Amino acid sequence: MSLWQLLKNLLFGGTAASSNPAVRNTEHERRRGRPRLQPLNYSQHSRNRQPSRQVSEKPYLYARKDTYRQDGWYDLREGGDAEFLQQEGLPLIESPAELADWLDLKPGQLAWLTHFFSPGSRAESVEQSHYHYHWVSKRSGGERLIESPKPMLKQVQSKILQGILNQVPVHRSCHGFTRGRSILSNAEPHCGQRLLLKFDLQNFYPSVSLNRVIAIFRSLGYNREVAIWLGRLTTTAIPSSIPFPEEGPKGLRDYLADHLPQGAPTSPALANLSAFSLDLRLHGLANSFGANYTRYADDITFSGPETLLKSLKTLIPLVEAVIRDERFTVNKAKRKVIRNNQRQTVCGVVVNEHPNYSRKEFDRLKAMLFNCIRFGPDSQNREGHPNFREHLWGRISFVKQLNPARGAKLEALWNQISWS
Repeated sequence: MSLWQLLKNLLFGGTAASSNPAVRNTEHERRRGRPRLQPLNYSQHSRNRQPSRQVSEKPYLYARKDTYRQDGWYDLREGGDAEFLQQEGLPLIESPAELADWLDLKPGQLAWLTHFFSPGSRAESVEQSHYHYHWVSKRSGGERLIESPKPMLKQVQSKILQGILNQVPVHRSCHGFTRGRSILSNAEPHCGQRLLLKFDLQNFYPSVSLNRVIAIFRSLGYNREVAIWLGRLTTTAIPSSIPFPEEGPKGLRDYLADHLPQGAPTSPALANLSAFSLDLRLHGLANSFGANYTRYADDITFSGPETLLKSLKTLIPLVEAVIRDERFTVNKAKRKVIRNNQRQTVCGVVVNEHPNYSRKEFDRLKAMLFNCIRFGPDSQNREGHPNFREHLWGRISFVKQLNPARGAKLEALWNQISWS
């Protein structure tokens, strides 16, 4: 059994999700004009649902004390699947000491990185945090918090990404931050369609909680103790002393709880895995309406023929019901229905006939390059990219891929920038 099939079985009790939308219209719901989503029958059985053991002696380094028994300890090493980890080529880790050894850390460094000895396992101040923080303005308004891990934590997260998360397949409808897929592959299924239907997930990374991340690592075969430590290494909660912008961010509650930080190398992979069930259900829903479905990070796109246009009153409530059921939030201000007599774009790619680069985005990027020549590249790095030069070149390369003539013009401007 492949890892992809195993994830599906864990979510849906060993059976593939139906491609038909589960819709039940009661008399009351018909009057309201809203189809109701039938709940999925999730499996209540898993190979790692064993309860934790209480023991009288400390079972391993950094075991947790039993708060109800002064002389007791919790042994959370139950529920792992060593055979499956070995079968899938994932590192076999069964205790905090083994995790520290795999990460080339001393056990004390591992505890320090997770704030093991701090109240609530979180940094009490910005100075004590293992992240750098800064706010960036969104084009649509509001602020986004960038949480960039400091060097030691970033190195640890990169090893978790390469050694564990990159070995786990995502759903085939997921195109963001996945090897072999891109913004272009995300756009291609929607070319030449009568209709585009677009949704945006609000606070995508911060809405993924520590518990969801722990569940991901447990589903891969790690025991509860190791999954908790891996979850602590890849999530964070902002310290109370962090300065906020005047308006304050939307979804502040998500930032205060342990969440995926936007800026950590592990966050895109973990966010994609947390949305595995979402992709599975929306892909099946799209199939039942004769539509196409893709997701690139927090951007969800459906497309289809004229018949899809006639089904929007049913499809839109169903999509939003699935998103809510999967514990994500729809940004209704960004929901769009775009017909083919308008310019249709998917993540910046124009898809009316074939993949092309938006003229508006081309003009914006060209203006940025002009300003880089006149005022220096630092003046244009408003979103705080750690390597702005590579970021700009990546955008130019993308334009060259979609429209070689426009890309050549941008490359000529790039060559005039002084990067000293």
